[in-house]
Amino acid sequence: MEKLNITDGNFEEKVLKSSLPVMVDFWAPWCGPCRMLGPVIEELAVKYEGRVNVYKMNVDENPENSTKYRIRSIPAIKIFKDGQVVDDLLGVVPGEEIEEKLKKVI
Repeated sequence: MEKLNITDGNFEEKVLKSSLPVMVDFWAPWCGPCRMLGPVIEELAVKYEGRVNVYKMNVDENPENSTKYRIRSIPAIKIFKDGQVVDDLLGVVPGEEIEEKLKKVI
């Protein structure tokens, strides 16, 4: 889903200044586990539309925020509320586990 992609250029506007909670999936196209998690992220984006903004950030193309948020292993999910990281997940995790974290910030 192309509309889910964000960049270092629009990160501040889309994530840090968002009035809604935001989930960012830090990933790369060469990462097998990232590709496995992709459909789960897209499903959650649809399910939580209007309550949580869901984005994907390619770490290879966007080193600024990948470095800022200390992304050393992918897939990595960061959940933001009011411009601050409030939760995170690392690796391929079940959709239910991601959903539990999202429900806490809604």
